[in-house]
Parts: sequence; structure tokens; C-alpha cells
Amino acid sequence: MKIAVLSGKGGAGKTLTAVNLASAAEQAVYIDCDVEEPNGRLFFKPQNIKAADVTTALPEFDPEKCTGCRTCVDFCRFHALVYIKNRPKVFPEVCHSCGGCALVCPDKAVTEKKKVIGRVETGYHGETRTVTGILNLGEASGVPVIREALKEGDGQNVPVLIDCPPGSACPVVESISEADFCILVAEPTAFGFHNFCMVHELAELLGKPCGVVINKWEGVYEPLEEYCKEKKLPVLLRIPYEERIAEIVSSGKILVEEFPEYRKKFQELLKKTGGGQA
Repeated sequence: MKIAVLSGKGGAGKTLTAVNLASAAEQAVYIDCDVEEPNGRLFFKPQNIKAADVTTALPEFDPEKCTGCRTCVDFCRFHALVYIKNRPKVFPEVCHSCGGCALVCPDKAVTEKKKVIGRVETGYHGETRTVTGILNLGEASGVPVIREALKEGDGQNVPVLIDCPPGSACPVVESISEADFCILVAEPTAFGFHNFCMVHELAELLGKPCGVVINKWEGVYEPLEEYCKEKKLPVLLRIPYEERIAEIVSSGKILVEEFPEYRKKFQELLKKTGGGQA
């Protein structure tokens, strides 16, 4: 069972939910796909870490073979290639590493070179296997790193918790592509509600079953509650806005490991998603 945890904005409680679900499951795989700022490891503090580089392929042109036909430039739908001063030039920031330029070159002047764009770290926190995708600074797209991190959740007989990037852009689409269930973490504010609606529309577009966790709950926030009723979105858990929770989270501790009542709440949440035993 792959459960994606996502939110429309940063700071809504996405990592709080994903980390505590993984810990409450006792045996689980936690995958941090927020590769630009992965912070699940701040809570799990994984041991026995192993790292593997993530690479992409960039085209390289042989000036001895290139005749300047511009076939590769015309083929590239991402406009990652231009022809300047009698030779092709690649813009790595927009290259999607599709390999098409090498395939269409009539003179076999294009080869590919590997470029390291990030890494995937794996480790353990007790019975939780942690997987952290980390994008190198300055890289334009984290999708290849997310793709490699998600492979660590394939073929597992335990719940796989996917901590998605915030928002609703391409990295989020990649993160939830194979999820069986999506938990949408909502912050009950006007700004949080607006972004929550956007991410729900994405999950709905991809045909993913969803449930809602309301974090920092202080009472009924009518727009959010009415939206959930209208869209038939079940509210699976409400996490109150409490000082003791803020203290635990800010000190890098895991809520379910500190408060037994929250272990039970998150175990119940896991059951409601289909990721735990009834």
C-alpha cells in the first residue's frame, strides 16, 4: 500500500503527518520526495545510511561528425538545443534527457554524458526504512531524483509513506503517480484553504482516492468544512493547535513516540487509508 501525503503549501503539516504515520506503522518505508528541502530525516535521524548518486544524460556533440543540419535542434520540443557559431549548444536546465537528439542525428554526431544531479540516501530508524531524495543546489528539476527514490518503495509488504513536495507542480504529479491513496493535509486558514483546493483538484484529476487531515485545528473553519462535505472528502484526523505539539515538533521529536494517545490516533488513521490491519 502506497500512501502519498501532500499539501498545497509548505508548513501545513505534511511531513508531520507522513513521519508519524510511518512511525505508528512500526514497520514501514518512508520516502521523502521533497527533494529540494527534505526534512523527514531531521525527525527520524536515520542510521546506517547508504547513498547512491542520481544522474541524468546530457547530449554531447562531436564537431568532426556534425554537419550543421540542425535536425536535433528542430526535433527538440523542449527548446533545449540551439545552433550557434556553427555548432549545437545544449541548455542543461531545460534538457529532459529524452535521448531523441541522438536518435534523429543522421551523422551519429551525438553521444550522451552523465551528469550527477542529486542522490538518494537510505537508512533505518528502528523498524522504519527511510529513503531521502536530495537534489543538488542549482538543479532545475527534481523529478529524476523523485523517480529514483520512489523505486525504493516497489515490491514492499509494508506500508509505504510518500512525503510529497508542497504545491501541485510536476514533482507532485511524479510523487503521487503510483499512490494507492492520498492524504491531503489542510491548514484551516484562507491561504491554506486556497492551496488545499488546488492540490485536491490535482489528485482528483489523477483519479486518486483521498482523505483529509486538518492540522493546527482550533475549531470549525467553515470554508474548509463545507468544501469537504461538498466533495465528499472524509476528514480522517484533526490535529489540534497545541503548544505541546509545537514543542515536540520544533525539537525534532516524533509525536507518536512521545505521546501514546497519538500513536493510537495515527494507527487509526493508517487503518482508514487501507494501509493498516483492521
